[in-house]
Amino acid sequence: MSAPTPGPIRRVLIAGGGIGGIATALALQQQGIDSVVFERAPALRDGGAGLHIWTNGMLALAELGVADQIAAIAPAQEVCHFATSTGRPIGQYPVGQFVERYGQPTVAIGRSELHGILRDAVRAPIITDAEVTGFTEHEDGVSLHFADGTSEEGDLLVGADGIRSAVRTGLFGPQAPDYTGYIAWRGHAELSPEEFPPGTFQALFGPGTRFTYYDIAPGVVHWMSVANGPAGGRDEGTPEQTLDMLRARHAGWTDPVRQILDATRPESILRGDVLDRKPDSVWGRGRVTLLGDAAHAMSFNIGQGACVAVEDALVLAGRLAAPGADVSAALRAYEAERQERTRPMQLLAHRIGAMGAIENRAAIWLRDRILSLVWNRTFESTERDHVAYGKRWKSAATTAA
Repeated sequence: MSAPTPGPIRRVLIAGGGIGGIATALALQQQGIDSVVFERAPALRDGGAGLHIWTNGMLALAELGVADQIAAIAPAQEVCHFATSTGRPIGQYPVGQFVERYGQPTVAIGRSELHGILRDAVRAPIITDAEVTGFTEHEDGVSLHFADGTSEEGDLLVGADGIRSAVRTGLFGPQAPDYTGYIAWRGHAELSPEEFPPGTFQALFGPGTRFTYYDIAPGVVHWMSVANGPAGGRDEGTPEQTLDMLRARHAGWTDPVRQILDATRPESILRGDVLDRKPDSVWGRGRVTLLGDAAHAMSFNIGQGACVAVEDALVLAGRLAAPGADVSAALRAYEAERQERTRPMQLLAHRIGAMGAIENRAAIWLRDRILSLVWNRTFESTERDHVAYGKRWKSAATTAA
């Protein structure tokens, strides 16, 4: 007797209403697959931080049909500069070249703005105040359970609920993320385009600390100060005192660090331990899988977190939409494909973070000299290993030479 023909996928359950979850709903929508998104928070929002969206991310967003809306508000970058805290150049990435080669720029945008553009394009229901407590898998579907005692039924479950994913816990048990050893303070400064040229990106390296800044909208500069320290700490005192502490940390750093901090609204400052995970060989089982940070959490150090979450969404939707797709087989194929892509990125982001956390001045001197010597090759490998992946989307206007 022949095996039964797989039935159509009628309803996908998505846990998590962040960028990865909303992008998944949109990618499924394009394939004619219905979904519903469940977000734990009482209101749908995705934070006030800034995001660096590489060209591969913009190509994926173009495939979702939203790249033009993003490009209309997100400053495009021509050159990303890297230097020491005193301003001595380490290297630069001429990312503006990617427009000619791939048809999309590298941009910066506020996380909330990107989230809003994706959300506005989605027709699927988005249910807030829905805290996932677990799931039960059946032969032909999945029941998703919530803290209020209710459940929802679907053909499969996608855990896009972040680094502390409840779906991940349901699959593998409690698995705390890894603390990298450093903390990030993020904030927004208000500087006019005359004071801060649009499309600027600069990453500065000091002893055990870093300062990165780029504009995410006209007159809005996102910055991040990174320093080593124990996990779980908090800033004592007022937001104004926190800002004073950051001014002291970066005293004497090259311009315009002090100008940026002086133009910062203290209440915009957010502090967070920087977390990641080691690559995993298993992301799911049966009719359940993971996506985005729930699957492959990586630190900010290569600026690819949001980009690869959108890529995940497109690959997953494509696998599920294949004619006659078996749900479990499609999910395992998605996982294998995306693990090959994200595993080296997780490791690279961790290594770069470790290099940035070096405090010994002799080791810093050696690191900076080595980086200066190999910098051109690092740009070439970034394009080859990260950016060129975006050529797979049919919306790519050109191909790399």
